Amino acid sequence: MFPLAAWVFLSARCAAMHPPTFDAPLPPSPGAKPIYLKDLDFGILAQCIHCGLCLPTCPTYDATKLERHSPRGRIQLMKNVAEGRLDVTEVFGNEMYFCLGCLACETACPAGVDYTRMFEEARADIERAGVLNTEKRNWIRSLTLRGIFTRPWLLRAIGRALRIYQASGMEALVRKLGLTRLLPKNLRELEPLTPRIQQDFSDALIGEIETPPEGATRRVGMLTGCVQDLTYSHVNRDTVDVLLANHCEVITPRMQHCCGSLHGHNGEVDTARDMARRNIDDMERSAGPLAELDAIITNAGGCGTHLKHYDHLLHNDPRYAERARIWTTKVKDIHEFLSAIGPVKPAGAGAEQTVTYHESCHLCHGQKITKQPRELLKLIPGLKLVELPESSWCCGSAGVYNITQPEMSAKLLDRKMANIAKTGAKCVANGNPGCSVQLEAGVRARGDDTEIVHPITLLARAYRAGKS
Repeated sequence: MFPLAAWVFLSARCAAMHPPTFDAPLPPSPGAKPIYLKDLDFGILAQCIHCGLCLPTCPTYDATKLERHSPRGRIQLMKNVAEGRLDVTEVFGNEMYFCLGCLACETACPAGVDYTRMFEEARADIERAGVLNTEKRNWIRSLTLRGIFTRPWLLRAIGRALRIYQASGMEALVRKLGLTRLLPKNLRELEPLTPRIQQDFSDALIGEIETPPEGATRRVGMLTGCVQDLTYSHVNRDTVDVLLANHCEVITPRMQHCCGSLHGHNGEVDTARDMARRNIDDMERSAGPLAELDAIITNAGGCGTHLKHYDHLLHNDPRYAERARIWTTKVKDIHEFLSAIGPVKPAGAGAEQTVTYHESCHLCHGQKITKQPRELLKLIPGLKLVELPESSWCCGSAGVYNITQPEMSAKLLDRKMANIAKTGAKCVANGNPGCSVQLEAGVRARGDDTEIVHPITLLARAYRAGKS
């Protein structure tokens, strides 16, 4: 662990000192302008009617019963900042980062409040104002958001080193000897969240162009993600297999960039725009004009919400605005896409299994996709779906929330694991890698054998079983 941490630090420092030319930030297009809370359309800021229907759906309000920790309270704070009655202060910054960004309030809201846009602009204002800046915080954000997660080659290099650490038995030995006690308290508490790194990443498992043997009726692009690529590359392979089984030709660009959701949700709007441009360029290089694709497929709930907003992110960019508009019309979550085209039913009887379904916040609240994953699960022979109590209640992952707000995150995870136990299911399906990392940590902490799995992986297994 300690040599690995040093290696990560040195790699990141070298990357910062000697960035490769293909990773240099793309220059902003002429005419592209930043947006601030004060620049938002007044209609967006005035949507909230203060009815309070969002209050029971907000995890932080539920835990504290404090108005400032509710969507309604935060919206009033943001409105005050936009209208010049409140400065962007450290207190304001801490409140906006205490929010999970789960968007449950948007689902509950009868007035259609665009909380996502206000929330992201508020965090961007906080970072521009620098009210939360400390030497440690700035270093961590520079290392991760502007360093590792903008350089896929570096992220993969770190992933391979972590894979060696885990597969060699060093991780198990460090834990057995109790060496984690030597870590600072915050790192010691985060260590169990370390995700399991796959032996092979997506490029090794998936060809750039794959076509079903019987011929394709549709042509789609495939997004492999960043964390998904390292920790759940098998889910990407399963997704391609499911698309092939449903008569789709699949184009998967090599060495893909982060979608930018981590940056957009954490106030790094310029970097988020840069990532959006790079993903559009990557897909066009492999697949040609975006308009000629039937869909661009994502299998990560949190990423999907952000990917579907590239049109807003780049709407002031003369070079990318139209391409981003087409991109947004093409991006489809894998469950959404299969449901729309009518999925092929797996053949065979199938082994009996009981499964429950946890809803990724951004899949159900951000993308409004709730019934489609359940429909696909019910399509699988032998599978019994048991509803999870509070299935759409946040598990506490929320991007990097389990790192920045570990105490609240742990409370939400405990609540989620207790609800899973009530179902009696030993398999939990969910469609977001962040949730999977969080739930797997919960399973390990309890020492049980519950499997955390993507719904598409279960469908891919059923297709393979039907062929055997």
